Amino acid sequence: MSSSGTRVMVSGGLLSLDTTEDVRERGSGVARQVAVLPVGSLEQHGAYLPLTTDTLVACAIAREIAAAYPVHLLPPVTISCSQEHAAWPGTVSISAVTLYAVVRDIAASLRRSGVDTLVVVNGHGGNYVLGNVVQESAGTGTRMALFPAAEDWEGACERAGVQTSLLTDMHAGEIETSILLHAHPECVEDGYETSDFVADDRRHLLTLGMSAYTESGVIGRPSRAGAEKGKELLAGLTEAFGAYFSLLTSETLH
Repeated sequence: MSSSGTRVMVSGGLLSLDTTEDVRERGSGVARQVAVLPVGSLEQHGAYLPLTTDTLVACAIAREIAAAYPVHLLPPVTISCSQEHAAWPGTVSISAVTLYAVVRDIAASLRRSGVDTLVVVNGHGGNYVLGNVVQESAGTGTRMALFPAAEDWEGACERAGVQTSLLTDMHAGEIETSILLHAHPECVEDGYETSDFVADDRRHLLTLGMSAYTESGVIGRPSRAGAEKGKELLAGLTEAFGAYFSLLTSETLH
C-alpha cells in the first residue's frame, strides 16, 4: 500500500488492485473525493516507442499522483483522437464526440457513487475536446480539471533539465522518451538516439496530418532523452498537482 492508500499496480502500472472496500476506506478519510482518469491514445510514435506511449505516459503521471495524494485511480482510456496520425499503421482513433461522451459518462457515474471531483490526466496533445469537457463542467455539480497544463510541463521540464522546447518536442521526442526510459525502459527500442527531427512550423497540422511534416513520425529530439530526466519530469508534475488538489478540494470553489 502507498501512503495514500492506493494499492500496488499491475499490468505495467495501468491497473489498480483496489477493492471496493479500499475505495470506501479512502473516501471516508477525506472531505471531498477525487478520481483521476488517465487518457492516452493508440498511435504511432516512430520506430522506437510503442503505439501505447501516450497511455503509458498518462498512467505514469497518474500513478505518481495516486502515490502522493488521496485519490481514486481509474483505469485508462486507451484510444482517443489520433486522426492526424492515420497515415501510420497501428493508429486507431475514436471521434471527439465519442471521447467527450465517455468522459462525461464517467464523471456522471462517479458522481452517483459519491465522487464529485474528476481530474483528467491527458497524455495526448490531440485530445482537444477534453478541454471542452472540463470547461462545460462548471455549474453541473461535478468539479473537473485537466492536467497537466502547459505551465506544469514547463516547470517539470526546467526541473528535469530538458533541453528541447515544448514547441520543438512535439512527438516521440525528449520528454516522452525520457518518461518511458524511466517508467517502462523495456518498451523503448534502439534507434531513438539517431531519430531527431525538427518541424517547428506546423500551422497546417490539423488539415494535412502529421505525414505532411515528418516521414518517420517523430518531431523532436529523442537523442537527448534519459531515464533520470524522466524521473524528474514525473516528480515535477506530481509536485505541480498539489495546487490542483488543494483547489479541487477547497470548500470555496464555485
